[in-house]
Amino acid sequence: MRSYYKIVSLLVTVFLASSCGTYFNQPVTQQDARTGELTPKSAILKEFPLPMEPVVVGVYNFKDQTGQYKSAETGSTFSTAVSQGATTILVKALEDSKWFTPIERENLGNLLSERNIIRSTRDEYRKNSNPNEPNLPPLLYAGILLEGGVVSYDSNILTGGLGARYFGVGGSTQYREDRITVYLRAVSTSNGRILKTVYISKTILSQAVDVSLFKYVNFQRLLEAETGYTKNEPVQLALKDAIEKSVESLIIEGIQDKLWSTKDGPQKDKELVDSYLEEKAFEESKLLYDRTQTVSEAKNSISVAGISPLFNGDYAKKRFGFGASVGFGRTISENLSLQLEGAYLRFKTGQSFEKEFADITLNAQYNMLPYDDLAPFAYVGFGYLLDLDKRFNQIPRVSPAPKVQAGVGVIFKLSDTFDVKAFAESNFTFSDEIDLIESGKRDDYYYSFGVGVNYYFGRTRVTKTVVKQLETKQ
Repeated sequence: MRSYYKIVSLLVTVFLASSCGTYFNQPVTQQDARTGELTPKSAILKEFPLPMEPVVVGVYNFKDQTGQYKSAETGSTFSTAVSQGATTILVKALEDSKWFTPIERENLGNLLSERNIIRSTRDEYRKNSNPNEPNLPPLLYAGILLEGGVVSYDSNILTGGLGARYFGVGGSTQYREDRITVYLRAVSTSNGRILKTVYISKTILSQAVDVSLFKYVNFQRLLEAETGYTKNEPVQLALKDAIEKSVESLIIEGIQDKLWSTKDGPQKDKELVDSYLEEKAFEESKLLYDRTQTVSEAKNSISVAGISPLFNGDYAKKRFGFGASVGFGRTISENLSLQLEGAYLRFKTGQSFEKEFADITLNAQYNMLPYDDLAPFAYVGFGYLLDLDKRFNQIPRVSPAPKVQAGVGVIFKLSDTFDVKAFAESNFTFSDEIDLIESGKRDDYYYSFGVGVNYYFGRTRVTKTVVKQLETKQ
């Protein structure tokens, strides 16, 4: 029973520690109205360098163009998936940036009606008491119109979860990711020319975590407990973040195209543009599911690895040995490469059998995700297993044994020139005498498990835009 409660305590502790931010701030009372939450881009816009001169802009309608309704598991709903107040959010972002002077255009009819009332009232007042009453000031007109809107809302682009249960004690987690996309364009009112268009997307995360207990602690006594939480990222905040990012991008790309400039001069303009282009290149190098893509122009690589072979022969007892390898690789295409390797292996099996071999192999390696920082691969090839006892004048000796091998692994990119790899392979020899015993019909074989490092030379690996190379893979 004590071990049982230890398990429960451990699960609950892990649960609380990993989600205390939500779990310990559960709403149990009514809350007063409060100022709206900020997004990460809100602070960036407010701290942005001041412009040489604010641009007067008009926003008639920055609307939801998706027509998307909220998804429901049962029944139907007429609630829209996206806020219908995108125009108001955009005007607020323009105001916060201090780069634009937004003027009222969304409800222009109301404004004109009110001005007509003011004008007619002043005319009456002017006739009766004050003929010198000034006229109503003219309306500001926009040099630039901002158009666009929310062009897509994709539900459940990624879903998943994880859970486990043991003797009535368990926990699980689930998540779902949606995606919202906005376009924003600046149009010149003098000639109708589209000056700049920016495109921004933002994911929306929903997740649920729960821990439960269901256990008979005694005869006819059942203990049942459950706790958990669900957290959904507000769509309105995601839309606000995307719109604020689009305003930031519009400002900097306008600086790049000499449409406007900062008050601090060309040096500050260049710093903003360079930082933005670096960030943009990194973001454009990712696929839909936030996978960083790296274009490699290397043709050659050198690898070293530590190996632990597990020999399977005619002895009943199997033991891990040790070894090391060094190799040379040549890239043939983005997915295919050839690897020539030589390895020292020390097999151990039975009670006391140990023997040293040289393993020479040539493999064709298929890289499944050649541009990803975490990339799986598989390979097949052939080679020879050579007895090293001759070198130490030891007998008996094993004749060179041809073999074939196949393996899988994963590569993790550390830097521009180094990768770390882990792999497991199976080697099938065409000899039953590797362990100096010939018994049965099956030839000897062995497994190899290893970890190594790849060094690339002859180029630099840089993160850059890979749209042309990857657009068919998106």
